[in-house]
Amino acid sequence: MPRPLSKLPESGYLTSSLNTAPVRHTRNTTIVSRDVAGETIVVPICRGVGDLDAVYTFNPVGRSLWRLLENGHSVEELAKWVATHYEVDAKQAVADVQSYVSELEEIGLVRTV
Repeated sequence: MPRPLSKLPESGYLTSSLNTAPVRHTRNTTIVSRDVAGETIVVPICRGVGDLDAVYTFNPVGRSLWRLLENGHSVEELAKWVATHYEVDAKQAVADVQSYVSELEEIGLVRTV
């Protein structure tokens, strides 16, 4: 029979090993991006050659977030930036940025650090 929590020995390792720092995201280093004619064009590099079958462009918000991701930021930091610069509430900004970052991770454009 399991012992109640109050009877367990001290276990400081359980809480001290938890990482409370926010997860940060940054651009994948195998990606090349350029601003051309007001648009950001992103091309993954495979074996030293651009993968022209996988070229990406962003809308203005996505372009701004892409620039911020160059230095690495958490979803919360990016969402705060969006809420400050666009007419969107904080909760919606977090949801939108999380979706954007997840999509970028899924296709390999960003990584967590």
